[in-house]
Amino acid sequence: MKRFETIAAALFGAVFLIQALAVAVETLLRKLFNYSLQGVDELGGYLLACGAALACAVALISRAHIRIDLLHDRLPQPLRIALNGLSLLCIALCAAALLRMAWVALDESLLFNATAQTPWATPLWLPQTAWLGALGIFGAVAVFELVRFARLALAGRSRDLNHFYGPRGSKEELQEELDDLRARGVSSDPVLPLTKDPSP
Repeated sequence: MKRFETIAAALFGAVFLIQALAVAVETLLRKLFNYSLQGVDELGGYLLACGAALACAVALISRAHIRIDLLHDRLPQPLRIALNGLSLLCIALCAAALLRMAWVALDESLLFNATAQTPWATPLWLPQTAWLGALGIFGAVAVFELVRFARLALAGRSRDLNHFYGPRGSKEELQEELDDLRARGVSSDPVLPLTKDPSP
């Protein structure tokens, strides 16, 4: 799943890099040649929808979804595991609901041959298919994680359940940042300010 997280994060970054380049080209064309592509904002909406779905998948794998963990660490371990499972189930149900709505929207667009009310007049089934695919990735990740949670729970591996599905603590986040710095060749040792020698 770590490899999948890396690929999904790269796709997410590529989506918004394309949008940034499109905005830059649009701005230059308007400023220098008084010409507009008339659709960069439309493209941005499509890319944002797909990118957000991919971001949900990445956040689920890396446990980056917001959790209110004020009391979590103070609860008994069985209750913590139950709450972790409940949060995962809620995310999976949310992914299923989004997939259902995306499919209904795509089905209606195909039925009525709908197009966007924009200068490009984009057939809506094109961006909606991409959106449905991105949501499908999110849904597949949610189901995979839910099945893995159930297998770990049946095996009684409570430590793994807390490690893979509990909210990330500040120490864990700090350690990840330090590991990332080391991987990039940056020293994580604190830099102490130089002090003058007190001896005369």
